[in-house]
Amino acid sequence: MKRFEVYITKKEDLTDAIREYGFVPLFANSIPGFSVEENVDPKVWYSAGSSKWDVWEWKGPVIRDTGCAYGKFFDKKAVFASPEWFTELANYRRDGYDFDARFDDGLAPLRDKELFDLIAANEPVISKDLKVMGDYVKGGKKGFESIITKLQEQCYALISDFVYERDSKGNAYGWGVAEYSTPEAFLGESFTQNVYKRSPRESYELLYEHLRSMLPQATEKQIERLLK
Repeated sequence: MKRFEVYITKKEDLTDAIREYGFVPLFANSIPGFSVEENVDPKVWYSAGSSKWDVWEWKGPVIRDTGCAYGKFFDKKAVFASPEWFTELANYRRDGYDFDARFDDGLAPLRDKELFDLIAANEPVISKDLKVMGDYVKGGKKGFESIITKLQEQCYALISDFVYERDSKGNAYGWGVAEYSTPEAFLGESFTQNVYKRSPRESYELLYEHLRSMLPQATEKQIERLLK
């Protein structure tokens, strides 16, 4: 694996980077240089007062084009992850548990299970619908963002697309709304048949060596922090 070196000027640059490197964080994080934000042409990034938000509009198409997992996987920040490397990450983060087993062993609280079950029963499901279904609305339950972030970090949920509102003429407008799915449903058999194939420790070692090889500027602790 060669060193992580990308420069994003168009959507295809991003899809190529995901396929080549396996992990491509969207935002700057604890490892310098390891993000789209630090390696993007300003013309396709956002700026105050600008009407161009190209990278944001690419997210859904990039997920569809690559079949990648997307979610808050590193440092509570969004990451594009190829299906193969996400599977290794999920095996490590899940530590051998599917969600029901994690809950049954007392390793996940009821509020996490309630949201996970809503996703699994309705996937793919957009965030605003999830909030209504789960009563995460004004005067209702709190903590939606913290729970959905945790489910992503543990690799039990991911963002499978971004959905746009449409006007009477069918034109998309506004911000894309995150659509959530379980990896089992979104990635299918390539995930379900391989996610528990190795021991969690074996997956960790593969992940560590992969990141170490392409991020020589990173310290051991920085890589451990991303994978934690």
